[in-house]
Amino acid sequence: MIKINLLREGKGRGEGPRRGKKELLVLILSVGLLLVLFGVDQWRVSKAMEETSAEIANAEKEIARFQALYAELTRAKEAQKNLQEKLNVINTLRKEKAVPAKVLDELSIDKPDKIQLESVKKAGDKLSIDGIALDDETIANFMTNLRKSKLFKNVDLIVSQQIEVSKIKLKKFSLSCEITLL
Repeated sequence: MIKINLLREGKGRGEGPRRGKKELLVLILSVGLLLVLFGVDQWRVSKAMEETSAEIANAEKEIARFQALYAELTRAKEAQKNLQEKLNVINTLRKEKAVPAKVLDELSIDKPDKIQLESVKKAGDKLSIDGIALDDETIANFMTNLRKSKLFKNVDLIVSQQIEVSKIKLKKFSLSCEITLL
């Protein structure tokens, strides 16, 4: 029978202590390398956490800054809205300031000579006119003149009654109309 030794010389079963030292050394080096790699990975993770925490702090500062800017913008928009409302009121008052002068001017132009106006009252767009005329024809001419005017519309006779002043028969009348603002 032929015997074949597959083990190299000097590496047989009898050389166990030397072989155990190498395995122990490899084990210690592997564990050390593993600990170093774990430590490097841990350091890298903690560094990433620090960077992320710094980014979060910066983001929170930006949020606080933007909230302050938003609050300031909101106050500015509210102030702008208030100013616009005030400007609208001023413009309305300017427009309405000229209306009484226009109305009186137009009434003086349209009024016949035989009419005396006693009162002119304005309530919103409505105008009521009270006066005394010599006759009904004069009142009709006055109403026609008012209707032709661009400033008045819906001219109506409310009442017309005969009165006597110093033994002269006159007509007391009351008109109503609407003012159209130009």
